[in-house]
Amino acid sequence: MQGPINPGLQFAKRLLHGGAEVTFATSDSACRRISKDQTYPEGLHFVAISDGYDNGFKLDDNMVHSMSDLKHRGSKMLKDLIISIVGEGRPYTCLVYSLLLPWATGVAREFHVPSALLCIQPATFIKNNCIDSPCSFELPGLLYKFTSRDSPSFFYQLDSLNQENNPRILVNTFDSLEPEALRAIDSYNVVGIGPVMPLAFLDGIDPLDTSFGGDLFLKSKEYTDWLDSKAPASVVYVSFGSLGQISKRQAEELTYALLDCGEPIFWVIRAKQNGEEEKDEYRLSCMQELEEKEMIVPWCSQLEVLSHPSLGCFLTHCGWNSTLESLAPGVPMVALPQGIDLIKDVWRTGVRMKPNEEGLMEAGEIRRCLETVMADGERREEMRRNAAKWKKLAVSPAA
Repeated sequence: MQGPINPGLQFAKRLLHGGAEVTFATSDSACRRISKDQTYPEGLHFVAISDGYDNGFKLDDNMVHSMSDLKHRGSKMLKDLIISIVGEGRPYTCLVYSLLLPWATGVAREFHVPSALLCIQPATFIKNNCIDSPCSFELPGLLYKFTSRDSPSFFYQLDSLNQENNPRILVNTFDSLEPEALRAIDSYNVVGIGPVMPLAFLDGIDPLDTSFGGDLFLKSKEYTDWLDSKAPASVVYVSFGSLGQISKRQAEELTYALLDCGEPIFWVIRAKQNGEEEKDEYRLSCMQELEEKEMIVPWCSQLEVLSHPSLGCFLTHCGWNSTLESLAPGVPMVALPQGIDLIKDVWRTGVRMKPNEEGLMEAGEIRRCLETVMADGERREEMRRNAAKWKKLAVSPAA
C-alpha cells in the first residue's frame, strides 16, 4: 500500500545519509510501480516479495485473507532473504518493519536481529491500553478524550510488540508537534523521527534529491503549467489519499460545493485499476461540468502540489501522511476526516466539517469551511500564522 511505502523510502534515504546500506523489501506490485528511469543512490537495494496479489490489491479484496496470505508468504520470503544475505557474509544489523507487517518482528527474533516498528501514524494514537481492548483515554495537554474508534484498527493487532524486551517504535512525527503524547507513552521505546519526507521539500539542500527524487514513482508534469497560471494561495487542492473513499452522495455534495466556491480546484480522483469498472453508483451528475472548468487528475506528486505557491488550502481525509505533507509546506486544511484529525483543536491550522444528522457533509457546510480558510478575515490569518509556525518547526523539528 502506498501509505507505508513513501515514508519507508524516505527513512531509507536518511539511513543512507548516515552511511548504512539498505535493502527495501516490498510487494511485487509496488516494485513494478517504481520508476525504472530513476537513478538510485549507491547502497539502496530493492527486493520484491510476492504477497499473493502480484497484480495489485483491490479495495474489494478480502483484507483478512490478504493479511493472512501476506504473513504466510512474506515471512518465508523474508527468512530466505536473511539466510541468503548471511551466506554472502554481510548479515543485516536491524529489521525495520511497517504497521501492516507485525509478524516481521517474530522473524527478526528467530534470527537474533534487532527490530523496530516504523509507525506512520501519530504518537497520540500509540497507547498501550488501546491495543488490547476498546477504551477511551486522554493525554496530558489535550483538551478532549480519544476513543479506540479514533485509532486505526491495526493497532489492536500489535501483540508482537509486547513480546519484545524493549519494543522500539520509530514514529513519523517530531517532538514539538506531539510533545505530551511522546512523553506519555512509557510502555515502549518511542522516538520521533519525522517528518519523514523528501528533504528537498523541507530545506532544499538534500544532494540526493536530484537523483533520488520525491517518492521514486513516475511524476506527471501536465498539471504544473495549470498551477503556474493561478494566483498565489488561490487553489483548493482535494485528495482522499490512496485508499480513502467517500459515498456517491457525499461526492455529489462535495462537487456542488466546489463548483460554487469560486476558487480554482485541483482534485485527485483515483483511476480504476486492475480491471475495476466504473460503477453507476460512483458516476457523478455534474462531474463533466467540473472537469471542463477545473483540473481533475488521476494522480499527482502531492508534495510537489502542496509546495506550489498557488495552493490556498488542502481539503483532506486527514490521513497522517497527508496531514504532515500539508503541515510541512504550511498549507491550511479543510478536514473531511476518515481517521485522525488534530488540525482544528490542537494545531489550529484548519477547520473540520460538521456532519448533519445522517453523517453527511452537506454542500453548504463544505462551502462554509472553504470560505473560512480561503476568504480574508482574522480566522484565516490565524490559521495561516499557525501553518507558517508548523512549517518552520517541521524544517527544524528540534527547535
